Amino acid sequence: MADQLTEQLLIRFVGAARPVVPLVSMWAHGSLAGGDYQVGRSDLDLIAVLDRPCTAVEEERLGELHESLGRAVPLAAKLHCSYLAAAELDDPARSHLTWAHEELMRRPVTPVTRRELHEFGRVLYGRPPAGLLPVVTDGQLAAFVVADLRDYWRPALAHPERWKRDVWVDVGLLTLARAVTTLRNGTLITKAEALDVLTRLGAPGEVVADIRQRRYGEPAPATERWINRRAELTTAFLGPAIDRAAAAHTG
Repeated sequence: MADQLTEQLLIRFVGAARPVVPLVSMWAHGSLAGGDYQVGRSDLDLIAVLDRPCTAVEEERLGELHESLGRAVPLAAKLHCSYLAAAELDDPARSHLTWAHEELMRRPVTPVTRRELHEFGRVLYGRPPAGLLPVVTDGQLAAFVVADLRDYWRPALAHPERWKRDVWVDVGLLTLARAVTTLRNGTLITKAEALDVLTRLGAPGEVVADIRQRRYGEPAPATERWINRRAELTTAFLGPAIDRAAAAHTG
């Protein structure tokens, strides 16, 4: 269960969305549903299933709803929601209307998200994922995880400036640990569990400690020297580790 402020925000958001779009269900996934939610640090990852696709007017009203909520409740800046028509749930590659990072965009609801919803998704409104959302097979999940490592994260290492940012270090390393675990035994793990996996994989200890402190502790401001060193340590570890993970599954 999330904290009281988060619960109040979720109730308020569902109540505000229902008059704007033809809402069938609203589900939470990610840390919010999986038990590793950190208020003010974790995103609030939501999926809304609609009776039909949004009209242009409804899309405009959704944007206004999110902007208004963000002005009224600072925590709403962390709220991300994808809007899927019930008739368009079958294809994991299909892009759907999504509010994320304080703007409307279109992006897919990935096989990882779909598996999360089936395994531990939290129902905020309406019907549960079972019976609405097609099941993701182990093969589909593994294929997506390998492609994500190979086609997104491996090329990203060629852009050193990105790795001076907290978000790239955190998400890149945690994604690797979670991917390795999924490829080995088909399970999904939390970010806290992923930090322990990183240690077993031989990730730089001081970088793992840095991520843990920023997610669960009270970190001191980072120096430029540390930011540069952290970027070098992270990219030096990630490249070979991604190659090994992808090769072990496809080889």
